[in-house]
Amino acid sequence: MNTTGNTLAGTLREVLRAPVSGWAWRELAYLFSGLVVASVVSPIVYGLLLTSAGLLITFVGVPLLALTLAFCRGVGTLERWRARLLLRMAVEEPEPLRPAPGRGGPLAAMWATLRSGSAWRHTLYTVLHLPWAFCSALAGMLLWSVGWGLLTHPLWYWVFPRYTGQPGIQLGGEGYGDGRYVDTPLEIGVVALIGLALVLLTPWVVHALTWVDRLLVRGLLGPSPLASKVRRLEVDRGQVVDTASADLRRIERDLHDGAQARLVALAMDLGLAKEKLTEDPEAAARMVDEAHGEVKLALQELRDLARGIHPAILTDRGLGPALSALTPRCTVPVTIHTDLPTRPAPAIEAITYYTVSELLQNISKHSKATHATVELWHTPHRLMLQITDNGQGGATTTHGTGLAGLTERLGSVDGLLLIHSPTGGPTTITAELPWRDRHEDTPR
Repeated sequence: MNTTGNTLAGTLREVLRAPVSGWAWRELAYLFSGLVVASVVSPIVYGLLLTSAGLLITFVGVPLLALTLAFCRGVGTLERWRARLLLRMAVEEPEPLRPAPGRGGPLAAMWATLRSGSAWRHTLYTVLHLPWAFCSALAGMLLWSVGWGLLTHPLWYWVFPRYTGQPGIQLGGEGYGDGRYVDTPLEIGVVALIGLALVLLTPWVVHALTWVDRLLVRGLLGPSPLASKVRRLEVDRGQVVDTASADLRRIERDLHDGAQARLVALAMDLGLAKEKLTEDPEAAARMVDEAHGEVKLALQELRDLARGIHPAILTDRGLGPALSALTPRCTVPVTIHTDLPTRPAPAIEAITYYTVSELLQNISKHSKATHATVELWHTPHRLMLQITDNGQGGATTTHGTGLAGLTERLGSVDGLLLIHSPTGGPTTITAELPWRDRHEDTPR
C-alpha cells in the first residue's frame, strides 16, 4: 500500500512539474524550430525534385537529382543536431556514401549518391516533414497559448469591460452583444480551472507529437538496420581480434616464463648430471631424480596451459562433463543442471565453457557466497546459461570483474549478457548465445 501511494505521489509531482520542466519547453522549442526549418528547406526540395523529375529525359536532370539528395543529407545533419540538442536523442550517423571501388571524381560521387539508400530516406524525411511540422507546431502553439491564457484569465479579465465594452469573454451568439458572457467570479474561476487542465495536459500532448518526430528521425535519418548490424559486426570483429591477440600474448608469456624456463633449467641439470656420471654416480643419480621431478612439473604446467587454451574434456565429452570438471576449482559449492538435446557448435560450446569458467572465478574472488548454481538449457534458437549465487551482490561491468570482457566476447557471436546483482545479493547472470547444432559447423 505504501509503495502504491509513493508511486501515485511521484506521478502527481511529475504531472504538476511538467508545464515548467526543461524537457517540456525543449520539446515545444523543437516543434517551433522544426516548423521554421521545414518552411525554409522543404519548398526548396519540392522545387528541386519537380525540376529534376521534369529534366530526367535529359542528362541535366540526373545530376540535379543527385544534388537534391546530397542537399537532403545535409538537412539530415541539421535535424540530427536538433534532435540531440532539444530531444536529448542519440542518433547515429547514417552510413557514408561509398563510390564504386577504383573510381573517383564527381561522376562517381553522383552515382554513389543516387545509389545511397540513406540519401533517399533523407529526401523522404524532408518531403514529409513540412506538413507534419506545420500540424504539430500549430497544435502545440494553440494548446500552450489557450491553456496559459485561460489559466491567467483572472489576471486580465478586466480588459473586456474597460476597453471593449463587454463584461467578459463572449460564449456563443451570432453577433456583438449576443450570447452569454464569462463575467461572474465563479465562471472566471471555472475558466481558470479549464486553463489549468490544458496547461497540465499540453506537455504530454507535445511529448506525444515529438514521439512521432523521434520515429521519423530514427527511422529515416539514422543508419539502416542492415548498416547498423554491419557496423556492430565490424566492432565485434575488432574486439575478437584484440581478444585473440591478448590470448596469444598470454600463452607466449606463460610458455616463456613457465614451461620454457623450466625446460632450460632441466637441460642444464641433465648436462651437469652427465658430467658427474663417472666421477660421482650418487650425485648424478640425485640430479637425475631432481630432473625427473622438474619434468613432471613442466608437464603439469603444459597440461594447465593446454587446458586454458581448450580443455580436452570439452572436445571429447561436451559441456556437461566439462562444466562438472570446473566446479572443484570454485571455492564455493556449485550445483550444475544441463538440459541440452545435442551438442552445440564448437565455437558456441567453447564460449559457453569460458563464460562459466570466468563467472565461477568471479564468484570465488568477489562474491563471498556459500553456494552457486549453474543452469544450461536450450530454446529453439538460443542457448541459455544462468549462474546464480547467494553472495553480496554488486556485480557490474565497470568494477574490473571481467564482465565487460565477457560481454564483448558474447557480443562477437551475437550473444547477450544480462546482470541482476543488487547490493546485498543474490546475483543472477544470464547469458544468451545463438544455437547452432554441431553438425552445422562440421566441415564436409
